[in-house]
Amino acid sequence: MDRAEMRGTTAGAHPGSVTWHGAAGQAPPAEGGAVPGRPHSDGRDPGRLTLALAEATVNAIESVGGYAGGVYMRSGTPHLLRLALMAGLPASIFRPWWRMHVNRPLPVAEAHRSGLPVLLADAEEAMRRFPQLMASLPFPFSSLYAPVAAGDDKFGVLVVLRPATPGTPVTAADRRRMTEAGARLGTALAEVRATEPVVWDDEPVSIQLPSISTPPVRIGYFDWDLSTGAVTPDDGLCAILGTDPDHFDGTIEALASRMAPEDAYGLWAVARQSAESGRPATRRMRLRGPDGRPHLLEISARADPPGAGPGRRLTGFLVDLGTGPVAEAGDRVPRAILALDRLGRITYLNRTTEQLLEQPSADLMGRLLWDAVPLFGHPAHEEHLRAALLTDKPVHFMARRAPQKWLSVSIYPGHDGLTVLFAETENPTYAPGSVVHPSASLGSPADRATALYRPVALAIALTEAVTARQVSAVVTEELLPAFGGRQLAIYLLKERHLHLAWETGFPQGFLNRFEGVSLDARLPGVETLTAGRPIFFESMEHLASAYPGIPMDANSGARAFLPLIASGRPVGSCILGFDRPRGFSPEERTVLTALAGLIAQALQRATRYDTEVALARGLQDALLPHRLPVREGVDTVGRYLPGTQGMDVGGDWYDVVVTGGGLLALVIGDVQGHGVAAAATMGQLRSAVRAFALSGHDPQEVLQGTNRLLIDLDPGQIASCCYIVMDPATGHTQAVRAGHPQPLLRHPDGRTEVLELDGGVVLGVDDEASYPVTEMDLEPGAVLALFTDGLVERPGSDIDRGVERLSRSLSAIGPESLAETADRLIRDARRTTDRPDDIALLLAARRAEGS
Repeated sequence: MDRAEMRGTTAGAHPGSVTWHGAAGQAPPAEGGAVPGRPHSDGRDPGRLTLALAEATVNAIESVGGYAGGVYMRSGTPHLLRLALMAGLPASIFRPWWRMHVNRPLPVAEAHRSGLPVLLADAEEAMRRFPQLMASLPFPFSSLYAPVAAGDDKFGVLVVLRPATPGTPVTAADRRRMTEAGARLGTALAEVRATEPVVWDDEPVSIQLPSISTPPVRIGYFDWDLSTGAVTPDDGLCAILGTDPDHFDGTIEALASRMAPEDAYGLWAVARQSAESGRPATRRMRLRGPDGRPHLLEISARADPPGAGPGRRLTGFLVDLGTGPVAEAGDRVPRAILALDRLGRITYLNRTTEQLLEQPSADLMGRLLWDAVPLFGHPAHEEHLRAALLTDKPVHFMARRAPQKWLSVSIYPGHDGLTVLFAETENPTYAPGSVVHPSASLGSPADRATALYRPVALAIALTEAVTARQVSAVVTEELLPAFGGRQLAIYLLKERHLHLAWETGFPQGFLNRFEGVSLDARLPGVETLTAGRPIFFESMEHLASAYPGIPMDANSGARAFLPLIASGRPVGSCILGFDRPRGFSPEERTVLTALAGLIAQALQRATRYDTEVALARGLQDALLPHRLPVREGVDTVGRYLPGTQGMDVGGDWYDVVVTGGGLLALVIGDVQGHGVAAAATMGQLRSAVRAFALSGHDPQEVLQGTNRLLIDLDPGQIASCCYIVMDPATGHTQAVRAGHPQPLLRHPDGRTEVLELDGGVVLGVDDEASYPVTEMDLEPGAVLALFTDGLVERPGSDIDRGVERLSRSLSAIGPESLAETADRLIRDARRTTDRPDDIALLLAARRAEGS
């Protein structure tokens, strides 16, 4: 093709799937041109954004020898990346990886935060650097990640998957190719940004990659004069037969010499039959080409004019079918055969498959395998498909088709698709006998291995959870999908009563009746804790029979009640709910029991942490000023916003002090670290600065004294600080700075600048440090803004850009109060749910004359 094209979805395909027929370096359709196959839109133009992502992904995959890839894009939710496009893999069975928070310990997030490529050559390197990635995708593959940005504007991350190269690192050339691919995509998205938002909040689009292993379909034409034997071929025919057009002598003998003897004889027979028929006729036969692959020959003869003799001129087409006539060969195999493309769509099936599945070919072709054959939609079998798609190794497993019918399944992956073979077999050695709904439980040793490894992701994620709420969220995100659950409730024990700490999936208000139940209540959630053993109910009927009269939220389903016990101490109980009746295999029971212990330990640790946080917050709240002094001619406003990442307490503080000389001192500081220790140090420093200021010391002496005090009190602890003394009457100001961000000054005309205060090292490093004084005069109507770095720092972004944003916001304020200005400046930070640091802001405005 001269231009890259995208083709619409086939029947049963993922609604966002398209087929990309371009190759590296080919341009997408011209702007404004109609391009069939817009995702989600019934054939309309897919848009510049989707086309830019598709072209960049295909080119990157081909440039580094990959078999799949995609692009994560920023979304409308701050700090959340979404998978926008996936090439060479079916997006639907990779749903757990559609969303990626930028702070997760995963390579996509790392590449986005750092702005540097992440290159993982094999599973060993990935496990060493990103264990959570391999816990969720424990397959031997290589993955390359390149940030996509234009200047300081970060759009997302370009990803390529390829076969692992154990022991061989990613080459410098491939690093360069990935980096350049990410840069080119960033440039393209910057151009798109001029006409439309470059964010992604929809489901990912799937695209099919160009085939590189399938021979192309070629067509050759020839004209044959039977009376002379002259053959006039075109270049296409010569290419198929592997001959140079300049050296072809134009005879049927030359043509026949390129064929096997039996095919040459067949050619003459077909030609004579067509010529002697006396009427329009077409004959077809298969010929073997020089490379041994079969070709289709079609010969046509025109009708003879009345009274004329037999026609002596034939025309013919020789078609190179590429893959050859696989249908006939497949139909002769007594085993079911399916061929899938890389998106999981069925592209071929033999007659045995139709007979075994009892479905005609027309009902299966073009559909996603797990939609067309429901047994492959089982979560365990989805894992087998993922394994085949991500590696180049065959996958073998057993699948239950009916209560007593099993299939032996083998999947053979390739660059352009997969071949699936399956046949009926005898029952495996393992088959759970207590399963109420067979299709919802594990059915083979391969299934068991899949279910056993998936909770590893939960164990790793639990180590990162800090608060009880985070622990509960991790259990919801990792445990429920691993076992197919739909409901979760976590109760924590306090003073011999169970209190609901987390719930999801239950009818609103249903669990309220169990709030605060005592340990002597006869309820499964209580008895699992008091007995110290899990309780499983394979159906709601079993639950109702064991506990007559217990309120039920559903008539159908299954429940698992797990005791949460850590180091022999009861913590609470966990309830898992399932929509349908199901059994619990011995392996599942063992894994769930072990995981309950991990959850209990995480909750116990989180509870202690929450207690420490409450203590630190109380300490910090007590140490921060509850109100600021009022002085004529100057307005002051302070704001403090705690960090949310880890819910830890920092050491940021601010203060306003009327000095011994009647001047007004503005103070802001930031103690390194978080927690009770940082809050306590912050209190000591605030008291020290206040004491020195009230004693009438000049600004340099205040910081020098505070520095020596910190070194004596807590060696190794450091803090930054900015101390400014103002005369409210004249506006004369003296400022000193110890490693703290430069303040901002908004002039009365709205112009805002970053002050260039001379400064010394942070407090707590050098007991002989000096802190030079910078003097200036503030005009009436000027506003000083002192802040800590949490207000201007964002993960993966330069702090200078944050200062520029704050400066623009301060310049843009209108005739509003100083309190409203402070609220406006921290508004964006307040909306962020995962602030990694706390924030302190202190504004001081010299009143304009007459105000």
